[in-house]
Amino acid sequence: MRPATLLCIACLAAGPALGDGPPSLEPLPYIPPPPGMLDPDLEPQVTITRRGEDKVEEFRIKGRLYMIKVTPPHGRSYYLIDTRGDGQMRRYDDLSPNFMVPMWLILEF
Repeated sequence: MRPATLLCIACLAAGPALGDGPPSLEPLPYIPPPPGMLDPDLEPQVTITRRGEDKVEEFRIKGRLYMIKVTPPHGRSYYLIDTRGDGQMRRYDDLSPNFMVPMWLILEF
């Protein structure tokens, strides 16, 4: 008698879950992106010019020049990068592991 009672209880408990269709689903509310993710001031502005036969790409954030990519007509591209933020560009022949990621100024007094 005991297994029959357990079987009846299991069927009664599983009946609503098996007999009904899927629960009614509601659409998720719109979640806006985190602040600063779509800030156009944080997107780099790229200016492409030609100096002689060289193609020069200047990268700026908030008007401050932080990197220049120079592509000569023959040969490999090289980069001039302001690693310290002092306006002095240093030359890098490629973006190897010793490449310094641009550091943004968070607060300035």
